[in-house]
Formats: sequence, C-alpha cells, structure tokens
Amino acid sequence: MIRLNKIHHIAIICSDYEKSKHFYTSILGLTITQEIYREERQSYKLDLALNGNYIIELFSFPNPPKRVSRPEAAGLRHLAFEVDDIQETRKHIIEQGYTAEEIRIDEFTKKKFFFMADPDDTPIEFYEK
Repeated sequence: MIRLNKIHHIAIICSDYEKSKHFYTSILGLTITQEIYREERQSYKLDLALNGNYIIELFSFPNPPKRVSRPEAAGLRHLAFEVDDIQETRKHIIEQGYTAEEIRIDEFTKKKFFFMADPDDTPIEFYEK
C-alpha cells in the first residue's frame, strides 16, 4: 500500500484570470507565492498559499469549457475551508458582493457550514472549526 503524506495542491482552471485572482487573494485572503505567464500556452499559473502552505494552482487558458456543476457531475464536488467564525465569514463574503447560501448544521457533526461559488461557479464550502 502507498503512504500519502498530505494533499500537495489543488489545480483550478479559471475563465477570467483577473477576476479569479482577485477572488482567491482579496476575498479569501490566500497569498501569492509565484505567478508565471507561459507564453507558449497563453496561460498564467498562479501559486497560492494559505497560512504559508501552498494549496492552490490557479490557471488561465484561452476559452476553457464551462464547468458542469448543477446537476452535480462526476469529479471534484467542491473546495472546503475551515474557519473559526462561520457568521463573520459569511458576512464578509456578502459584504464583498458575493452570494452565500444560508448557514446550515451538518447533521452528523453538528458543525455549521455554508456554500458559495467562485467566479467560475466552483462550489466553495466554509466549515466551522
């Protein structure tokens, strides 16, 4: 059996690079560790970190197909971030002009959570610590 240590990173392809870059850095607060423009692919690659840990590669490509999300399709379902204060997190998201679902209670863990979508409609979950 193989032994996995951790998730190294998650790769996301966006349709509007500047809009997604703003969302992940200014709204969610991830920090840029490296930004590269790859001329031969007409593509940006943006490496993002959370609390100093590299977690997301954000890519741009010319004319990527839209994500199928509703009804749910096979593949990555959503990204989930743990937060200390679910109420304040939701308030911040709404104050930034984004739509957020109502806070719900996980029936198994009894923890609070809610969903929103990134600029490409990728579901983002915020889950109470």
